[in-house]
Amino acid sequence: MTTESAAAAAGATVHGYPRQGGNRELKKAIEGYWKGRVSADALRVTAAGLRRTAWQQLAAAGLTEVPTGDFSYYDHVLDTTVMVGAIPARHRAAVTDDALAGYFAMARGTQDAPPLEMTKWFDTNYHHLVPELGPDTVFSADPAKQVAELGEALALGHTARPVLVGPVTYLLLAKPAPGVAADFEPLTLLDRLLPVYAEVLAALRAAGAEWVQLDEPALVQDRTPAELNVAARAYRDLGALTERPRLLVASYFDRLGEALPVLAKAPVEGLALDFTGPAARNLDDLAAVGGLPGKRLVAGVVDGRNIWVNDLQRSLATLGTLLGLADRVDVAASCSLLHVPLDAAAERDVDPQILRWLAFARQKTAEIATLAKGLGSGTAAVAGELSANRAALVSRAASPLTHDPAVRARTAAVTAADARRPQPYAERTAAQRAHLGLPLLPTTTIGSFPQTDELRAARADLRAGRIDTAGYEARIRGEIEEVVAFQEKAGLDVLVHGEPERNDMVQYFAEQLTGYLATRHGWVQSYGTRYVRPPVLAGDVSRPGPMTVRWTSYAQSLTARPVKGMLTGPVTMLAWSFVRDDQPLGDTARQVALALRDEVADLEAAGTAVIQVDEPALRETLPLRSADRAGYLAWATEAFRLTTSGVRPDTQIHTHMCYAEFGDVVGAIDDLDADVISLEAARSHMQVARELAAHGYPREAGPGVWDIHSPRVPAAAEAAGLLRRGLEAIPAERLWVNPDCGLKTRGWAETRASVENLVAAAREVRATLTGDHA
Repeated sequence: MTTESAAAAAGATVHGYPRQGGNRELKKAIEGYWKGRVSADALRVTAAGLRRTAWQQLAAAGLTEVPTGDFSYYDHVLDTTVMVGAIPARHRAAVTDDALAGYFAMARGTQDAPPLEMTKWFDTNYHHLVPELGPDTVFSADPAKQVAELGEALALGHTARPVLVGPVTYLLLAKPAPGVAADFEPLTLLDRLLPVYAEVLAALRAAGAEWVQLDEPALVQDRTPAELNVAARAYRDLGALTERPRLLVASYFDRLGEALPVLAKAPVEGLALDFTGPAARNLDDLAAVGGLPGKRLVAGVVDGRNIWVNDLQRSLATLGTLLGLADRVDVAASCSLLHVPLDAAAERDVDPQILRWLAFARQKTAEIATLAKGLGSGTAAVAGELSANRAALVSRAASPLTHDPAVRARTAAVTAADARRPQPYAERTAAQRAHLGLPLLPTTTIGSFPQTDELRAARADLRAGRIDTAGYEARIRGEIEEVVAFQEKAGLDVLVHGEPERNDMVQYFAEQLTGYLATRHGWVQSYGTRYVRPPVLAGDVSRPGPMTVRWTSYAQSLTARPVKGMLTGPVTMLAWSFVRDDQPLGDTARQVALALRDEVADLEAAGTAVIQVDEPALRETLPLRSADRAGYLAWATEAFRLTTSGVRPDTQIHTHMCYAEFGDVVGAIDDLDADVISLEAARSHMQVARELAAHGYPREAGPGVWDIHSPRVPAAAEAAGLLRRGLEAIPAERLWVNPDCGLKTRGWAETRASVENLVAAAREVRATLTGDHA
């Protein structure tokens, strides 16, 4: 095909689209179903309407092919588990009795059956459910969801492409099922899984699919020769099928590297590659392997993970180069648009000049269509769009919001000594134990307590003017009083104020720092029905005044027990924001760290003896390629230490991490030099405690004994059992007892019972260690 005809054939598509709807209709319908207020049929009607609206929006924007199968009630990896029949034994009866209720049981658990483990989807803030597999796993095809959703799109007249998690990535995401040897390799199940994928592909072809996309993002990570051979064999076998649609194998989030020649040679009809950020190196790598002659290339040149407008001229240059490397080039986002909000046009409170810089999902689809038009018809056909785009880029670069000389001078003056506590840990821990007087196995929670309907109503009343600031703050004080009283009665040793004033652990701080912008409708799915509004980090960061001191001090005035000051760490402030892309992340992290350092100093001066700086995103932001990790961890750990290193030795610094694979960052956890770290551990059965022990971690740790992402209440005996597992790895004098994460999403009834059981478990195990059974 000539370059001219290739350009004329350029299409526009995306890998996926936000699921929730413009007003989070899906969240409301699912939570209504859980509470018995919405029937299963009504939930399905809502879901079908949301899919229909999404496809219509994509088609109206100019996309020539829409994705199907990317919609999910909870998680697309869980959907794949259902599709291949890998239902855990403890959930099979529930799924058989009621497929929808059983589906949610796998995601959320029941009182008798814990849910699947949850972890981050690569280096994003989206959480997926981890498949559980073993040598006895028997797969079986269930393509009903994928076939039905394809049928819906085709009936509406759309050209549609089903999108599935690929078999290699699915197995690489899986873990050994409970009771299976820890060294079991799920990838050894490939020969059992491929026939199931063959059945699904045949069913989709019979339903009218011309193309099917198989997502293999796991192949952008470092892979062994054996793993690459498995990928080659998988796509050799799938490519050899006769009863199948054409196959598009997709990767994203980074460069494919050594996996690129494997997929380029595979007998599939197309590849979808990411050409943004670190994945821009795919361009040179693709040229080096000789391109994709005779194949389709879906070129991800619009960033699917961040919200800044695309540089259209630069993307057209990239696309022009790609035209010579494939038989057909289509334009796309780099990955699913699941990771960005739906529509920037809904943001009425953002300065119109700044709004020009932002592109949410609907704006990105317009950019994709513009690029496809420019690629197919020439730049003259999109001259107006290119001119407006250049003006927006120039406006952002020249804005005083992006450059504060005082902030830059302060960050430039930071020295290595500023990011190190001068006292060794042994000296600090002795001072802290004398100061705090805590028992063996001290108990605490992570920070937040339930955000009640009354709290949400109070915020709504304040925004609507139905109450004034004084009335709102009176409600906050009342909530703090209730939380502190409950914790004292329950017997916790280190208390928290419960964070009733905080809408979100990042947004709350972003709204009080310069350089950040808040959105009103910028919701993004984190997991299940949990949606967050990541703030936009647009410019240089500083702290105009104290952010947490007032409420922490009020809580401390109500009790003689220590109350933790609660802050969100600099890496998490970046990871859970839409971060600026016009300077290195390390520079931005240092700015945020200095702002937080001022807050730590003010908390200590106000008498706060325990300060927790949460960094749940430390692992999730870890680069996918090992060659890029040392540089990231250097600035990430420095930023944490810069935040926390100015305190006295008797001030105890805590940090917290959750729902990630910690084994890759145990060394970095050590480098944080926190006095105490609390970590998610309940669903993984104390795996992180063993990882800390294997590393020789020398400080105190609280691996969680209560999975707070499930509504079930763990019995005291269950928590005690996990605690004893923790003691097998961590000495009692260094072990804390706490939940996996904050309690914001839980209800008060389950929270009261679970906290009381946690304290009872700690007392029971403590008594066996001390002989004190009083």
